[in-house]
Amino acid sequence: MHTNHNFDEEKVIETIKSQIAENSILLYMKGTPKMPQCGFSAHTVAALQACGKPFAFVNILENPEIRATLPKYANWPTFPQLYVNGELIGGCDIVLELHENGELQEIIDQAK
Repeated sequence: MHTNHNFDEEKVIETIKSQIAENSILLYMKGTPKMPQCGFSAHTVAALQACGKPFAFVNILENPEIRATLPKYANWPTFPQLYVNGELIGGCDIVLELHENGELQEIIDQAK
């Protein structure tokens, strides 16, 4: 059986699971909060920062195995992806919509 990637997908999924479990607010993004590498990530970071709680992030550009595996694991094709208390909240559009109607603040306030 040939796979065209040279990493152990099950190990990557374990890593993803523990990242999501260990960080009550976690953003998988392109770049970093200080230096986002795409507009969607930048908008999502801005909305999160407006909620006033620190959050963890994973730069998928530096973690190609996570970039390749997370969309399958999460069943969500695009980045960024925001997780709060272990649950996928969504991507940029959803986060911005939640931010505009005040729900993002409530979600972030409930983060452990």
